[in-house]
Amino acid sequence: DPWVALVQRAVPPEGDPRVAPTPHRCAMSRKPKSPAPPPGLPTREAVLEFVNTSPAKVGRREIAKAFDIKGDKRIWLKQLLKEMSAAGQLNSTRKKIRGVGKLPPTAVIEALGVDAEGDLYGEPVDWDREDEGLPPRVRVRLERDGANLGPGDKVLARIEPVSGDGAYTYEAFPIKKLDRERKRLLGIFRAESRGYGGTIQPIDRKQLKDWRIEKGDEGGAENGELVRFDIARTGRGGLTRARIVERLGNPSDQRQISLIAIHAHGILDTFPDRVLRELDDLPKLTKSGREDLTLVPLITIDPVDARDHDDAVWAAPDDDPNNPGGWVTIVAIADVAFYVRPGTYLSSEAEKRGNSVYFPDRVVPMLPEKISNDLCSLKGGELRACLAVRMIFDKYGAKRSHVFSRALMRSAAKLSYSQAQAAIDGTHEAGPAAEHVETILKPLWAAYAALERARNERSPLDLDLPERKIIVGKDGKVERIHVPERLTAHRLIEEFMIQANVAAAETLEMKKCPLVYRVHDQPSKEKLASLKTFLETLDMQLPKTGQLKPQDFNKLLAKAKGTVTADLVNEVVLRSQSQAEYNPENYGHFGLNLRKYAHFTSPIRRYADLIVHRALIRALGMGKDGLTDGEIERLKDTARSISDLERRAMAAERETTDRLIAAHLADHIGAVFHARISGVTRSGLFVKLTDTGADGFIAISTLGREFFNHDEAHNALVGSQSGEAYRLGDRVEVKLVEAIPTAGALRFEMVTAGKTGALSGKGVTLGKRGKQGRSGGRGRP
Repeated sequence: DPWVALVQRAVPPEGDPRVAPTPHRCAMSRKPKSPAPPPGLPTREAVLEFVNTSPAKVGRREIAKAFDIKGDKRIWLKQLLKEMSAAGQLNSTRKKIRGVGKLPPTAVIEALGVDAEGDLYGEPVDWDREDEGLPPRVRVRLERDGANLGPGDKVLARIEPVSGDGAYTYEAFPIKKLDRERKRLLGIFRAESRGYGGTIQPIDRKQLKDWRIEKGDEGGAENGELVRFDIARTGRGGLTRARIVERLGNPSDQRQISLIAIHAHGILDTFPDRVLRELDDLPKLTKSGREDLTLVPLITIDPVDARDHDDAVWAAPDDDPNNPGGWVTIVAIADVAFYVRPGTYLSSEAEKRGNSVYFPDRVVPMLPEKISNDLCSLKGGELRACLAVRMIFDKYGAKRSHVFSRALMRSAAKLSYSQAQAAIDGTHEAGPAAEHVETILKPLWAAYAALERARNERSPLDLDLPERKIIVGKDGKVERIHVPERLTAHRLIEEFMIQANVAAAETLEMKKCPLVYRVHDQPSKEKLASLKTFLETLDMQLPKTGQLKPQDFNKLLAKAKGTVTADLVNEVVLRSQSQAEYNPENYGHFGLNLRKYAHFTSPIRRYADLIVHRALIRALGMGKDGLTDGEIERLKDTARSISDLERRAMAAERETTDRLIAAHLADHIGAVFHARISGVTRSGLFVKLTDTGADGFIAISTLGREFFNHDEAHNALVGSQSGEAYRLGDRVEVKLVEAIPTAGALRFEMVTAGKTGALSGKGVTLGKRGKQGRSGGRGRP
């Protein structure tokens, strides 16, 4: 740091005769001697008592008024307060004064977690750790308006001291819940040439306004840097003012792109000291109360680049003569609940994050690496704590029974999907998986064959939507974008995890223990009506009566398979679906076609799964670290919070992908790409590139020299003179004309001519502005 170096050069070394001895810090903290106050004025003790007992905010003005200090005597008061601050008796800012180590009568408290007794606790937001040490832990009393508070929430509260030697020194009674931090504002700083401030160009595609930065508000930012800025109203006129609060580096560096999403969405990417300190006092693993599964050859099968391994599987033929052809399976999941217990800072931090967030170049974990990548990662050959479910299936894949246990295990192997598949297929890419083919892999594949029969009978929604993966090189730049092959190994692990999740929900329901379900509602009537209208244009239809089931959609998908509209049908069916969420009330999982479903298999990266683990521990009497009464009371708010956090993570991941692809294509301006029309609006067409999956936009004004009508019923733009149409799902060629990596935006021009007669004039008014919607074009009158 250049500032540190400058200070070191300016300060003579210790022992230099030019420097007077510095008093010991303890000596400096003693009360400084000062002359006695003038007659009739308060003593230090009187001032301190007034500050600590005042029911309102205290500043110098309030102290002067309370003790009737006027005129020249105010100078004495100012000096006294300065000395008391230097002596460590007061904590003084420009706006308020309080006793050191004490909370004022009202304060803003940040809720951190729920203790073992079920009480919500927190810490004061306004606290100087350097001068005052660790902040006090405050019990938050939930009464009416405070009932919906949870970790991460901030509340203005009335503060009362608590007597006794308990864990809390104060109690907070909520007055008003404060809004959570909004999305942080990010942009590119453009400095004026003469050094008089500049402007900020927001990176959010929805933010079209540039913000003025006055001189002195640049925050040291240089021209072209990515910055975070705040906006505040100042002055009598309430004018807006932007101020740079953080420099984030060169936006052209692709290694910064995921940081844009992290900062923009307020994702927590560092762990507070209070959380890291708890890692030194984690409980020690013992065999007490655990089933010994160390001799069972459980294995992990994960993506090749996985950093943590929290699930392991095993299968063998059932030797019960009453279950011929049946299978015994075990799914073992890392026992995160053993290390992350209710009432700890680790738990409250995990709840605030909700889930891990995965970017192509980095992971923002829900839990510190000591837990996620070590103690709770099921590493090969190492003793690990787990929650295991033993399930028995018949030869048709129907589950006959299951039982949960808290256990110890040693993973027999760590395999990737491709290695496990290669071993089964007998190819040379198997690597270490080859030695486990007969003993472990073949029984797993045979058990999955039975489960697959039951899955096909159940008929969950079977969408075929390839997932593109971005490969980032060591330099942080995109090397390539590809679609990983969907292997049987993927489907095997997926089905084993689904069965374990179902078993968890069934057990907790049977034990009448509250839990957070993973639910997925049926499509809404409005979305179904829109879908049916569109399908009619493809000569396809859904059943007209009765309640729709996933298999009804599967029939549509099967009919479209292999046709030019296959991708389109998959996409519009996906868009018609509701969004999955977490909820303590169960209304089933429509997509999986399951009545009971809960997330149990990924507690390292999802807080919802940790709640289910704690619920199982409580319901089955497997320890004292189960779900608390306080957590049960807050399940509805917790479910809502983690659902919101999941959507935030999805948005951040999607935006990062868009920005990385835009950066990757920025050097290909003018290139022509194969694409498919993925959206039709009144202002233009959205397209998706075939090779990369990149999304871009074609403005309606660039389509041609005639006027284009928006035919909403047919999802098309139709030329008013020629009748040429661009329709949702059409395969086209497009030319890239602009790429803006910081916004993840790509702009194209159409190369392919529109299709004539494609709509047969159905509901389309040609040659004039029709009633189908607004339109535009170069020939606009």
